[in-house]
Amino acid sequence: MFGLGWAEIGALIVIALLVFGPERLPQAASQAGKTLRNLRRMANNARDDLRSGLGPEFQNFDPADLNPRNFVRKHLLDDLEDDWNNSDRSRELEPAATAPYAPEPENALGYGEIPPYDAEAT
Repeated sequence: MFGLGWAEIGALIVIALLVFGPERLPQAASQAGKTLRNLRRMANNARDDLRSGLGPEFQNFDPADLNPRNFVRKHLLDDLEDDWNNSDRSRELEPAATAPYAPEPENALGYGEIPPYDAEAT
């Protein structure tokens, strides 16, 4: 529940008892519940009004998709995963990619050798 353990919930109850007192605590909890219910109802109404105002083309619209993290995951990363799953590379890996070591290139320098100097490159 909200990432709280039993120790945190117990501490919150003790703090609430100290702040509100045993007489006013049930009334405060009831008021907090009503406020939370009203906020949820207002958010749901706003979402429904937005969907109805956008028209039938956007019936599947979810405001959470506007969060940049969700947007990137949905539009960029899912496409990459689809491309990877549909490609031949996902079914068959090249033997060099599965080898525990990479073969040495033909023009690799030996220990202590100095690489060639190209004056035009610097």
